[in-house]
Amino acid sequence: MSGELNLPSLARTTVLLREYATGVEATDRFGKNDIQPIVLGLFGEVGSVMSAVKKHKREGSAFPGFRQSVEEEFGDALWYLAALCRRMEVNFEETFSSVVKNGKYSTAIAASDVPGWPLSEVVSVTSMPKLDEVLLGLGRSAAGLLTASSGHQDVSTKLADFADYFMHALQASGVSFSEVITSNLSKTRGRFLTPDETTLPTFDLNFPADEQIPQEFEIVIKERKSGQSCLQWNGVFIGDPLTDNILDPDGYRFHDVFHFAHAAILHWSPTFRALIKHKRKSNPIIDEAQDSGRAIVVEEGLSAYIFSRAKQLNFFEGQDGVSFDLLKTISEFVNGYEVEACPLKLWENAVMQGYQAFRLVRANNGGVIIGSRANRRIIYKPL
Repeated sequence: MSGELNLPSLARTTVLLREYATGVEATDRFGKNDIQPIVLGLFGEVGSVMSAVKKHKREGSAFPGFRQSVEEEFGDALWYLAALCRRMEVNFEETFSSVVKNGKYSTAIAASDVPGWPLSEVVSVTSMPKLDEVLLGLGRSAAGLLTASSGHQDVSTKLADFADYFMHALQASGVSFSEVITSNLSKTRGRFLTPDETTLPTFDLNFPADEQIPQEFEIVIKERKSGQSCLQWNGVFIGDPLTDNILDPDGYRFHDVFHFAHAAILHWSPTFRALIKHKRKSNPIIDEAQDSGRAIVVEEGLSAYIFSRAKQLNFFEGQDGVSFDLLKTISEFVNGYEVEACPLKLWENAVMQGYQAFRLVRANNGGVIIGSRANRRIIYKPL
């Protein structure tokens, strides 16, 4: 069609920058006067953005996670920028607003999906330098913040300079600013904030009782003279006897404790469902996609991976949490399964409770695990 407009695809979700800044403020665990860790964190995230983009350029289609990786790194950099603005008492939204007025951007008016804000301004870089130049500029502007923040001199200009390169880098990388903001907001709040239990998924409450994970359960773990671990539920042996399957005994024969923690705290465990024969067979799609072999392998593989990390850390004894990197790996493991709806904070709770019980079971060569879905917790009791 002659005269057809060549307009970019608009993001389906409009996110106000002020709402983002307010939403992530509660996730800031640094002290109000901690400036250097924030600036160093920002500098580090910029390096991660560069690394992800470089990997994409080098490997092309062999790096399929490019978009998600870059969006995550941009989101983390934005989080540190918002945190720095708070400490410098510079308005986060106005920092970006001032950039748009520097003559490097063209604007258009778009319909907004935010109630009460029917119109929004769509901004685009007028003349885009090469991607390498943009990334180098982003790095230089981050380095400029290292010196500006220490003396508070000209910090507003330095922050605006960084926001300018940030906008250029976003556009040059081809990622959505809206996706960057929404995914970072979801990730950070899910990681650091205690979830509202009324909003947490339950997965099976609409299924018959014999297809649900029991609301309360009690599993007896015993060790035979042969060194094998065995399980009893309602007086019946379930599963196969287990050994550590490694030259250096480490207690992995008791790893079913982790599945019990998943069942009670996350309301999810395809392995536990299989053990007690509570798979959701009334819905063949759910049974096949969520409760069958592949889902069981995913949970078993995840448990083995976390165990290998925990073993290096004395099974998390004396710790009050797990690393963000480990939680992000967990998120990648369960991508595509129903449990991905659980926030990272809930996963951390499941890991810590699971390992607290595991240490007791390992020390006593057995015990009783009492699980409560209502309280989302497990308790260890001696035999």
